[in-house]
Amino acid sequence: MGIWTDKFFAPATPALLDREAFGRLVVDLARERVVRTPWSLLAGTLCVNASINWGSVSGEARWDRPPVGTVLRTEHFGLVDDRPPPWGDSHEEARLLATGEAILDVLPALRAAPYGRADVAVVFPHLDFGNRAIADHYWGEDHRTTLVAFALARTQHRPLDANDTALPGGPTHPVLTCVVHTYKIAPDEPPPPLLSVVSRHLGPELVSGRTWG
Repeated sequence: MGIWTDKFFAPATPALLDREAFGRLVVDLARERVVRTPWSLLAGTLCVNASINWGSVSGEARWDRPPVGTVLRTEHFGLVDDRPPPWGDSHEEARLLATGEAILDVLPALRAAPYGRADVAVVFPHLDFGNRAIADHYWGEDHRTTLVAFALARTQHRPLDANDTALPGGPTHPVLTCVVHTYKIAPDEPPPPLLSVVSRHLGPELVSGRTWG
């Protein structure tokens, strides 16, 4: 049982990290055993409010493992919902630029990406439950805990606390660079290794929020 939650972390003042700084964030997430590889690099039109595992291009890259060069589009289930995301449908279209097991290989892939001109995301399949600090934080090992680091070409807004089955509304926060991860059964606070990395790279004055349902 439990409810799926997508939780984001972003600077208090929206900012797009430069390409090299974003690369260091992504590398440290793997080097410090917050996440496991393989990583997948996407570029195109992304929605930071798309449900991480279910229907988003991030979820498709994670679960379907398509070949490099594949263009991925948001999957829609049932009737079209024209409410704003996350309450309604997201509309994404992005190309899988690269994927790999070795984390340092993401750096040349990022240098070749249309960074700042298109939305960019690096997708990791799940948190690293071999890290005791991660494993102790959760009630069980769950390989569905996808994490995505976003570098957006244009500002988007994430709700601070939203049930995606409720009516749209409530406070939001503007984001350009942010990290989003999904989990089902866990305390509300993030695991310490994740908080350490995002605080170092995104700044100590972080804003976080959750979408659940």
